[in-house]
Amino acid sequence: MESHVSDHVRIFDTTLRDGEQAPGCTMTLEEKLEIARQLRRLGVDVIEAGFPAASPGDWAAVHQIAQEIGTPDGPIIAALARAHRDDIDKAWTAIQPAAKKRIHTFINASDIQIEFQLRSTREAVLVKAREMVRHARSLCEDVEFSPMDATRADPQFMFQLLAAAIEEGATTLNIPDTVGYTTPEEYAQLIHDIRAQVPGATDCIISVHCHDDLGMAVANSLAGVRAGARQIECTINGIGERAGNASLEEVVMALHTRAAFFGVASNVQTQEIARSSRLLSTTIGLPVPPNKAVVGANAFAHESGIHQDGVLKNRLTYEIMNAETVGLDGNALVLGKHSGRHALRAKLIALGHEFESEEEFQHLFERFKELCDRKKHVDDRDIEALITREHQHTPEIYTLEHVQVTSGTGVTPVATVTLRMVGGEPLTDSAHGTGPVDAIYKAINRIVQRPNELTEFAINAITEGLDAVAEVTVRIRDTRAEADYGLSPAIFKQKRDQVYNGYGVNTDTLVAAAEAYMTALNKMLAARQQRIKAEEAAYAAGYDPNAPSYAVDTFGGK
Repeated sequence: MESHVSDHVRIFDTTLRDGEQAPGCTMTLEEKLEIARQLRRLGVDVIEAGFPAASPGDWAAVHQIAQEIGTPDGPIIAALARAHRDDIDKAWTAIQPAAKKRIHTFINASDIQIEFQLRSTREAVLVKAREMVRHARSLCEDVEFSPMDATRADPQFMFQLLAAAIEEGATTLNIPDTVGYTTPEEYAQLIHDIRAQVPGATDCIISVHCHDDLGMAVANSLAGVRAGARQIECTINGIGERAGNASLEEVVMALHTRAAFFGVASNVQTQEIARSSRLLSTTIGLPVPPNKAVVGANAFAHESGIHQDGVLKNRLTYEIMNAETVGLDGNALVLGKHSGRHALRAKLIALGHEFESEEEFQHLFERFKELCDRKKHVDDRDIEALITREHQHTPEIYTLEHVQVTSGTGVTPVATVTLRMVGGEPLTDSAHGTGPVDAIYKAINRIVQRPNELTEFAINAITEGLDAVAEVTVRIRDTRAEADYGLSPAIFKQKRDQVYNGYGVNTDTLVAAAEAYMTALNKMLAARQQRIKAEEAAYAAGYDPNAPSYAVDTFGGK
């Protein structure tokens, strides 16, 4: 077991579990796998792959991640489970294929949650925690236990819960600031008191899990490390419930940049940070704010004359990190329309990208050539955008074949769109709109005829200049009636507000907008089909649909 005096801080990534619970951050199975592959390249110690008891689809996703990513030289694959036997059993079966497995179980610890959420008592919670940790430990050698809402719980009761968990075999003790309530000083003292007062705590890994409701998730996590914690639970770009979780890139670079102060380090490959951030951003359709620490567009930008003067003389005058350390590089590519496949392949390898098939690479090469015909200068950011577009694993129920728009001053915008269903004939229709994008989307809707609501539309120029590549992200919500879903009323209630995101990249902003909308529509159309397929796979692999179930809306997260 790792000693409490270790100088290694484990990075426990919960992007695929806590992060995905955030509104609008739902991912398909293929998208989860793509994120998990990048997390492995990033070098995180633990991937919390999901909450298997939530649904057969979630179970199937965790199971497949465990199968593909959970190799002997890969990260620990963890699954979350409430302190219920059925949850724990489903978590265990889901992570079975992984070489290194962890069951992460939790129970409410604060009086307000025990009384109003669990409708229980401290005594009953203590008994349940002991029984369920014992059950988890009988299945899995690596068990993590969390007293939920620890920072608002009575410390002495919480210490009793932790002591019971240790006695029953828990190897990691997680101290969640579930609602982002604590401060760095308070949290550090709490971690210190746990190590000092809970028997056996110094033989376990103490973990920190902080939310950002008051903007202190990163500060609290680092304070916990200073007090002896040796695992940080975090997410890429800080996504998560409400205001989010501690940001992986921020805690990792704080430990890296201030190594002398913290005296500890992580195993994260920092050069993969920017790529991880961008992949997640485009996958879930949440742009990274320009002023976001470490990975924001302005993180290494200088506009003030005084700052520019200092940086030109010595970068260290106004930069505490090197952009290349986190994988940011604005150097122009020596590639253009005369470049061949070998040159592009060599550059992709240098950027750290691999392609599963020659067909996938060929498709990217064709799009690269198209881009070179439109732009004089192509740099790494353009290539990364193309790669992100190619790596989207969206079922192509409809493909966009043609879009043409007439618009201008004093003219009612009109769009003509041609789509093709897989294996079908081309379908063409036209529509008027209040603007060119509105006209395009109405024309598409006339063909697809699947009611939805556009909830978000955003355009961003990836590079500079009039020939910049534009990226468009959209979000739509399915507005079908309950009867059209073919779901039970309970599941319909969960799915009704699900948001589907889309991402498009093109030098023509209107084409990018059409591509983004088609991606979101295809996700929405394929959602039911994917759910049925995931359920079939889960049932075939041992997921018991008749086992006792607990409403997911009582879960609440950590």
